[in-house]
Amino acid sequence: MFSVIDLRSDTVTKPTPAMRRAMAEAEVGDDVFGEDPTVNRLQERAAEIFEKEAALFVPTGSMGNQIAIKVHTKPGDEVIAEARSHILNYEMATPSVVSGVLIRSIRASDEGGILSWEEIEPEIHVNQPYYACPTGLICLENTHNFGGGSVMTATQTAEICHKAHELGIPVHLDGARIFNASVALGSSVAELTRYVDSVQFCLSKGLGAPVGSILLGSSEFIEQARIWRKRLGGGMRQVGVLAAAGLVALEESPKRLFLDHENAKRLAEGLANIKGVRINPERVKTNIVIFDVSDTGKTSLEVCSLLKERGILAIAFGKFIRMVTHYDISRQDIERTLQVMEEILNDNIH
Repeated sequence: MFSVIDLRSDTVTKPTPAMRRAMAEAEVGDDVFGEDPTVNRLQERAAEIFEKEAALFVPTGSMGNQIAIKVHTKPGDEVIAEARSHILNYEMATPSVVSGVLIRSIRASDEGGILSWEEIEPEIHVNQPYYACPTGLICLENTHNFGGGSVMTATQTAEICHKAHELGIPVHLDGARIFNASVALGSSVAELTRYVDSVQFCLSKGLGAPVGSILLGSSEFIEQARIWRKRLGGGMRQVGVLAAAGLVALEESPKRLFLDHENAKRLAEGLANIKGVRINPERVKTNIVIFDVSDTGKTSLEVCSLLKERGILAIAFGKFIRMVTHYDISRQDIERTLQVMEEILNDNIH
């Protein structure tokens, strides 16, 4: 009997022993009063690493993104985002519900969903007639989740920020997996986020903490963000027990992300050799592997169902399957997954 190999997401990891010890021993206080010393240390350390003025611990990445949109915009504004972005597709229309803004989606010509200024500029509405919806914010994503974990360089991000700022438009970065991008590119997270007005990153994805994200920006921005965190129900009291795990994740996890990337690359290369599977391993830069099974004679749901019967979990969407590597996935797990995929798609099991 094989143990379960869970490739659905890097959110499924269990806290490491070091995280559990830190949680058990955490010094705590009431964070609503700003008195939780462990939360304060986490926020200060994140701001130091990203070279931003201030940071705010929030329960989820989605909340971090939505707080940023709320603070940067006013009702009736338009927010530019890539058509496959998490903010547009997986945050439940919250920009319209909470902020009263419209998402202007742009389908990037880049297969990985990385937008360029040349694609953004024609969609911007600045100094337009009164009946045009004004552009209030540009949202970027790095790594791009449903672009297959693609990465956006510091130069690409800086160009968009400089051009947007010339027009008085702020830029927010959904950097849920920004540390994966940092490792893949050999650039620090500070370099990758230098010119954005705000950035959110997840402690609970590639870094492996059980919960939590960090929102960063100017001191003034974070003051407003703290108000909106409270309005959205984010007063978390003695939350140092969670921030303690986040501190361990922030300091220790980036050092080993390259192993997840190596496993993802091996997975992609193996899948490319299976008849009917379509994937370009060269495009796999981080820990997300998305592949097309439409030529296999089986649907993505059928393949995932067969995988589940053999103790392997993945996510199906459309004609694609997504697998995500993380620190609970070993090279042996990758080889086992490839073996089972070969068996499934060659009809050796039923």
